[in-house]
Amino acid sequence: MNLINFPSKHLENAVEELSKLPGVGKKTALRLALHLLKQPQEDVERFGRSVIEMRTQTQYCSLCHNISDSETCSICASPRRDHSLVCVVESVRDVMSIENTGSFSGVYHVLGGIISPMEGVGPSDLKIDSLVNKIASGTVKEIILALSTTMEGETTNFYIFRKIRNHSVTVTTIARGIGFGDELEYTDEVTLSRSIKNRILFDAGTNTL
Repeated sequence: MNLINFPSKHLENAVEELSKLPGVGKKTALRLALHLLKQPQEDVERFGRSVIEMRTQTQYCSLCHNISDSETCSICASPRRDHSLVCVVESVRDVMSIENTGSFSGVYHVLGGIISPMEGVGPSDLKIDSLVNKIASGTVKEIILALSTTMEGETTNFYIFRKIRNHSVTVTTIARGIGFGDELEYTDEVTLSRSIKNRILFDAGTNTL
């Protein structure tokens, strides 16, 4: 890409920082920076404060590891949710996707990723131990494994199943309305809702790992 000749060092610094965002190249970053430059100062200051507050004040729920404004997220704190039904997901984005369907009344457990040796992610890097402890407490009746239907997702499913199979808990997985290789956050709401409602018992025998 051709080098950009910046008339201002401040503009160059802003473009450099914006271009660090996922999917944002230098040209897009420049367009965003110039847009901000034309906005009223109070709007840009509000934008900056919102980003800083998001970074400094956002917490992770102590129960499910979802992002939250307090120690316990609104889902875990709600008496209307079925706390005996736990949906295990890879990321916060998956929680948002499932919540958007309006069809799930249980709670979540966010792993923070999936097992991926190629990317150096092992079981100890994920929130699996806290999931096992939650199940061992005896309050959970069913675990829904709602991870991406990729090889890494299947590997993680099998690992979790082996860790909890001796506990008195039903283990299910989302139905195959979601094709193999698909990620939850890109699945439409109707398909995702049906996949959760029509979940099936997890069969470790189908996993050849």
